[in-house]
Amino acid sequence: MLTSKQRGIRVSQEQLLCKNSCGYYGNPAWQGFCSKCWRERARPAGAPTQDPRPSSDGTPPTFSKFEEKKNIEKGRRISTMRRLFWGSPSPPKRQEPSESHTNMLKAYQNLEPGDFTGFLKILRSPPSQRLQSQCTAFLKTIEAYHDLPVQKQSDLVQDFYQSFAEHFNGFPEEQVTQIMEHIEKLIMTRLHKWVFCHDSCDDEQKDLALQRRIRSLNWVTPQMLSVPFPDEETTVTSDPFLPAITAIIEMDAKRAPQDKLVCVTKCSQHVFEVLSTLNSEPANADDFLSGLIYVVLKANPPRLHSNMQYVIRFGLPHSLMAGESGYYFTNLSCAVAFIEKLDGPALNLSPEEFDGFMLRQCAPYVGNKRQQVANDTQHLLEELKGRQEKLDQGVDALSAQLQKWVQSVHSQLDEATTQFGFVQKEIRAQDELSQASTSSSCDVSPQGDDKDQSVLELTVEHAGPKDTDC
Repeated sequence: MLTSKQRGIRVSQEQLLCKNSCGYYGNPAWQGFCSKCWRERARPAGAPTQDPRPSSDGTPPTFSKFEEKKNIEKGRRISTMRRLFWGSPSPPKRQEPSESHTNMLKAYQNLEPGDFTGFLKILRSPPSQRLQSQCTAFLKTIEAYHDLPVQKQSDLVQDFYQSFAEHFNGFPEEQVTQIMEHIEKLIMTRLHKWVFCHDSCDDEQKDLALQRRIRSLNWVTPQMLSVPFPDEETTVTSDPFLPAITAIIEMDAKRAPQDKLVCVTKCSQHVFEVLSTLNSEPANADDFLSGLIYVVLKANPPRLHSNMQYVIRFGLPHSLMAGESGYYFTNLSCAVAFIEKLDGPALNLSPEEFDGFMLRQCAPYVGNKRQQVANDTQHLLEELKGRQEKLDQGVDALSAQLQKWVQSVHSQLDEATTQFGFVQKEIRAQDELSQASTSSSCDVSPQGDDKDQSVLELTVEHAGPKDTDC
């Protein structure tokens, strides 16, 4: 391992901001620019531009200033949108606000923050009929022309946000932002199935490539990323970053860009909480980015590239350019870019060590005692497995010997049975011979008185001389 070790992934605050120095957050998807400056660069030559830099007091432009009068700047695209809604290049002249219109504006002003249901009730009320008709016409138009390139769809959605926000020019900035977030949720929840991972782009292929890349880096440890992790003296039942991992995975289940950004925000807040707990001090930006990279590697979120592109294309510009959600999303984009270009020096590894880990030729050394115990347990399991194999081999050998012995016993029993058969035959033959002898002796014995008399006489004749000698 290389000796020069740094703390975390070094990304300065200036690197997160727009390259045009406008005060907003940039994004790798826009080549380091914010969405406004990126659209300004993509604008056709000759179109008027706005100065994107902060005001003289150092404060970044507000949402209303950023969106102000863009219908004049956008030229052909705005004219197209107006023809969709009013049938002519120019909208009808505004009439003096009526009492119902004034009541509608008051209803929107009294809307509670985050009350999406209340917003829908106000939008469906008779005073808001014109706004509701505008939303319905736009939804039907996008659904009818869902085969348009995804970038064209993105331009139409952004233009719609601008045209809708003009109805609330006199509102405070916070209320305009709140209303537009509700409009975004209403519109994009309906359009999600038409524009997410569109066929006109290569989001699906990039999702698969990113998932394979993250899967190939599953050997990266928190120590390699300089992410603080519980030591051996701390009792931990699971990964402390598990809530952050769960939050980033849930992003794919959401349909509105704002809801996806909420998941990114929750994930980032959990990372900050864990880092602050483990370090016993507030986490800095470097620690946060390192922790976020670790979470992305552990989670391998589904369709991560498509979800991020969906938020970039169809989310409200102010959500990504400023504020807490913009900061967290910019860091997530930096984390993904870091993973895609990850190499040995970024992990304090030599190129040989990095290639060995990628090819699974060696396993990384983990200084944490808990991880070391896990490795020792793995080695012990492998040793027990080897012993079990040897035991199985011994049992097999013993079984073979036992089988041979059984076969030998069987052969001996067969031989004994054969000999016993021979003995039985001999005994049976002797019995038959004995019976035959007994039968012949019975045939010689006298049958009647004559025979008995002749035998007696013969006996006397032979016995006579012996008696005389006596």
